[in-house]
Amino acid sequence: MTQKTPVAILGATGAVGQKFVTLLADHPWFEIAALAASERSAGKKYGDAVRWLDPTPLPRHIADMPVLACEPGIPGAIAFSGMDASVAGPIEQAFAAAGRAVVTNTRNHRMDADVPLLIPEINPESLSLLTLQRSQRQWKGFIVANPNCSTIVLAMALAPLHRAFGVEKVFVATMQATSGAGYPGVPSLDILGNVIPGVPGEEEKMESETRKILGANILISAHTNRVAVVDGHTESISVGLRKKATPEQAAEALAAFRAPADVEALPTSPRPPIVVHAQADRPQPRLDVGLGHGMQTSVGRVRACPILDIRLTALGHNTIRGAAGAAVLNAELLVSKGLVPAR
Repeated sequence: MTQKTPVAILGATGAVGQKFVTLLADHPWFEIAALAASERSAGKKYGDAVRWLDPTPLPRHIADMPVLACEPGIPGAIAFSGMDASVAGPIEQAFAAAGRAVVTNTRNHRMDADVPLLIPEINPESLSLLTLQRSQRQWKGFIVANPNCSTIVLAMALAPLHRAFGVEKVFVATMQATSGAGYPGVPSLDILGNVIPGVPGEEEKMESETRKILGANILISAHTNRVAVVDGHTESISVGLRKKATPEQAAEALAAFRAPADVEALPTSPRPPIVVHAQADRPQPRLDVGLGHGMQTSVGRVRACPILDIRLTALGHNTIRGAAGAAVLNAELLVSKGLVPAR
């Protein structure tokens, strides 16, 4: 691209906001034009307002930028939202009404009928909802959502199987990283040497969001757990298929899965989207969470299931593929299709 698109990061001081900063600081298509956060941070330099957690050093030119209030008058044609869900809803709507392309990681609008719940490799056609959204809400801009971090791992693993054989039933148990709880997150004395069952709200999100993404009324039973891993959500999945398949056929379908050509050409797009591991003890967060710069989904242990049909293990980076990286990829698709309002 000859000219970069200016973007704003809403909730820039939080864990997801920091990951946005890392991914966008040197992005070939986007330029950070504004960093916005709560009133207690507004007016400070970003470097003074943020407790920087990302292992990538904070660029000096970003550290010196002022933190602005989360108001539509700030610069940026695209507003990346990493805000807390308790405040995000009306702020995102105000930005969309003012003509911004809001690309959100929050849960507030994911299940709205006129909001695309987008994974570009799976359902880019969902962007057609934007015409309806803008017409119904009389917005100059729009909102596009990416799914919950655990949902993305599940949907990526199911999509190739659903296209090849038809998915009817799913049982999934998660082992979710502590970074998914934000900062300061889970107290160390609660998580060290322990497994905490039941991540609040996650099971319902995995069940409803996956059905919306795949456009199918799949019966899903999700069981979530928080484990003492820093990054990477691991999921044990059993799948009931409409058309029976051997483990070899299922593994072939997963390995052959590709994004549409226009999606595959995007800067953040993982190539291929799914890595199928042959080793009996993979994937593992320590070894595989960073594949494809954190954007690839790892799948392994594809084998027959005595209760359903196929069982497997899937892994994805929850703060990149499952959060900020997913939103950046969504924004790249919006720009490539000419859907971002010029500013």
